[in-house]
Amino acid sequence: MALLLSKSRKLICLKPKIGFLSSVYHHHTFISPNLRTPFRILGLNQPHFASFRFESTKAQTQLNPMHSNDSQVLDFPGGEVEFTSHLNFIPETREERVHCYRVLDDDGYPITSNFAQIEKEVALKIYTDMVTLQTMDTIFYEAQRQGRISFYLTTVGEEAINIASVAALKTDDFIFPQYRESGVLLWRGFTIQEFANQLFGNKNDYGKGRQMPIHYGSNKHNYITVASTVATQLPHAVGAAYALKMDAKNACTIVYFGDGGSSTGDFHAALNFAAVLDAPVIFFCRNNGFAISTPVSDQFRSDGVVTKGQAYGIRSIRVDGNDALAVFTAVHEARKMAVTERKPILVEALTYRAGHHSTSDDSTKYRPAKEIEWWRRERDPVSRFKKWIEREGWLNSQVESELRSNIRKQVLQAIQVAEKQEKPPIKDVFTDVYDVSPANLQEQEISIRETIRRHPQDYPTDVPV
Repeated sequence: MALLLSKSRKLICLKPKIGFLSSVYHHHTFISPNLRTPFRILGLNQPHFASFRFESTKAQTQLNPMHSNDSQVLDFPGGEVEFTSHLNFIPETREERVHCYRVLDDDGYPITSNFAQIEKEVALKIYTDMVTLQTMDTIFYEAQRQGRISFYLTTVGEEAINIASVAALKTDDFIFPQYRESGVLLWRGFTIQEFANQLFGNKNDYGKGRQMPIHYGSNKHNYITVASTVATQLPHAVGAAYALKMDAKNACTIVYFGDGGSSTGDFHAALNFAAVLDAPVIFFCRNNGFAISTPVSDQFRSDGVVTKGQAYGIRSIRVDGNDALAVFTAVHEARKMAVTERKPILVEALTYRAGHHSTSDDSTKYRPAKEIEWWRRERDPVSRFKKWIEREGWLNSQVESELRSNIRKQVLQAIQVAEKQEKPPIKDVFTDVYDVSPANLQEQEISIRETIRRHPQDYPTDVPV
């Protein structure tokens, strides 16, 4: 039906195709008939829709939402609101900052028993993968400096965020990364050789050399390909989570982003989208203090990112991002709530980017070198977790030394293999978009082949023509 306001400001209906009362949900919520049963249009039977919160309880009998029998209550669309005679503005900030959940202190001692228990095998894999990630970052970064690859980006200081978070997920959960989550893919089984193939863009790279380095992706591991555009993955993750919900899957999505990503429009749209539809998605914010060179103090006045979740009606928590046990526990509980309650959850992990933003950045230009070194030495998440598993009797210095030596050999070997492989053939530049290549692309392919034939000295010899 169509609704209009008459000259007397009363709400009237025109052309009532469906009776007003028939559009009232059985919980007294006013919902359009089409919104109640959208699956009829699609030929589906079982709806999986978000529950509506703060609903008006009188909408079915009250055409004018500004009218209420109780003079102390405004029965407004969205829910009842009590009146007050106090001129009371909501303060711009809380008097006390949101607390940060932590399990291990700086020396690796548990300060609480309130954390998810981890079996020995899982704990050792978390540590092994954090060490592997450290080693990969060191050697691949050096390879870029040597001119062997064009670009690289490290996760120094954020190893726990990578490994411990994904350790708390299931393999059916979908990963929507930004570009500092290579450890997430490592945990899922992506090999060191597969990382090297992507970085060198050789013929074994799944992206066929068409992505810049560190833009990994793997269908096999439910890891959506990295995109350079900041925060565009957030609404994508919400849409995918809603699809999982509609299909009644026992799974969720997790989307990683930095503090800089929370300054984008996509962040706000995604949170509102997820909250309204109750999509089972975990928003994982890696708040490392800087969006490239912009500190968080120049990005927002709010208490970090965690408070933004509550503003959108999303359950949220702040966690110590350099504490692997705390990250594991937070994501473990977040996943449980997201999947069983069909709700979005926001996790803000406080950490510090102890390396440069990328190989194109010199972070000492905008922050003190002593500060960086202090975080590397005093807040290293790998060392903290190592101290804990050593006290548990699961690791000793000899095993540690052999582990690091073996991983270093594996990374160096992977680079040598990847470097010797041919690049993808020229034809791959023009494939995988159209089923039948259009005329303009066919002309371009002919043109580039002819150009290479006439000027072979200007093109690399390891690219098959």
